[in-house]
Amino acid sequence: MALSKDNLPQQIRNLKATLRQQIPDYKERFKEIQQAVREDVKRIKSLETTGSAIPVYEFSQVQAQGQFSTQQRNAIHQAGCCIIRNTLPTEDVQQKNDELSDYIVGNGYYEQTTDVEDNYFSQLKSDKPQIFGIYWSKPQIWARQHPNMAAARQYLNALWVWQENGETYFDPTKDVTYADRVRRREPGDTTLGLSPHVDAGSVERWLDPSYRKVFEKIFGGDWRSHNAFHGAHRINVEEFPSPAVCSVFRSFQGWLALTSQGQGDGTLKVVPSILTMPYILLRALQDDVPEDDLCGAEPCRALTVSEQWHSDLLEGLVSIPKVNPGDTVWWHPDTIHAVEDQHTGDGYSNVLFIGAAPSCQKNIDYSLKQKAAFLKGESSPDFAAENYEVNYKDRATETDLSALGRQQMGFDV
Repeated sequence: MALSKDNLPQQIRNLKATLRQQIPDYKERFKEIQQAVREDVKRIKSLETTGSAIPVYEFSQVQAQGQFSTQQRNAIHQAGCCIIRNTLPTEDVQQKNDELSDYIVGNGYYEQTTDVEDNYFSQLKSDKPQIFGIYWSKPQIWARQHPNMAAARQYLNALWVWQENGETYFDPTKDVTYADRVRRREPGDTTLGLSPHVDAGSVERWLDPSYRKVFEKIFGGDWRSHNAFHGAHRINVEEFPSPAVCSVFRSFQGWLALTSQGQGDGTLKVVPSILTMPYILLRALQDDVPEDDLCGAEPCRALTVSEQWHSDLLEGLVSIPKVNPGDTVWWHPDTIHAVEDQHTGDGYSNVLFIGAAPSCQKNIDYSLKQKAAFLKGESSPDFAAENYEVNYKDRATETDLSALGRQQMGFDV
């Protein structure tokens, strides 16, 4: 049955009745996951006292191994996120950061205005933007199609169960470009704080039939058997169309650091625990939550994580350790993340958003729409149609794509 927003409150009531029949001891099951989360938060806080609870690895080491080691794999499976240092060469990245600045300023981006609603950052007001609706600059194309970036995404994709019992869910060795935006956060900025949330759907995680299959162990009362890194059904989930919701399957969300940044620099925070989704899903079934409510989840928005309903999880929210130009940060699509309210540092806090989107039919279908937007210089299909770059000077074109870039962009499907 297709997703529908018709009479959503009644859909939620009916869903809760069904799920409580499937999990008659839903209260006890939530108490179990609540205790497990509290124990995991202790682990997170302990690791933070001596370093970071977010696993950190050198690209060259993983590359030499050809994959993450068993120990590294287990750590990422537990944390749901990682940092890969020196994924791209530092000096090259610093040069591309300067080129991107020239591209933005030279094309008059700051002088442009839009009345397009993006449903995600639209509440933010500032004299200068911090998130830029830029997709097709040459530095972005360079970073997305860099061989090291492709290798890193392959290593990350391989952390998933991508085939089983003769069925292949996706190809971990091939990635589809998901053209995303740019963050250039000025020192002193207080406009870009994003509260804790999870992307890739909100109410869909309960209502969409394919998502219910993804979480069938949780909804069957056996949350301990849920494997967050199993690819079955992930590629079939349906989202309500919205500029706030990603419509491809990303094995990991991620970004490339263009400048040095860390705690206090207005950058990323995460809850480095893969226990978050069992907690969130079961929390909504508890009796203190209104019958027509899923702890504040709304269609066409990111999934909100709040003190009111999810305080145990938020105890584990930590800032990323300092990263430098060329480092990449990655987090599982079920990972809670946020952006610090203030940038109290001295320099720009700049990133290119680049996720891992392995080749599957869902992602290939999207790439064909994205390719058409690229050729016209229009905004990427998942985002607000600002279309700033249609007439930009020095915008990337098909001739800027390498053989790998052509494949990732759907030119040689």
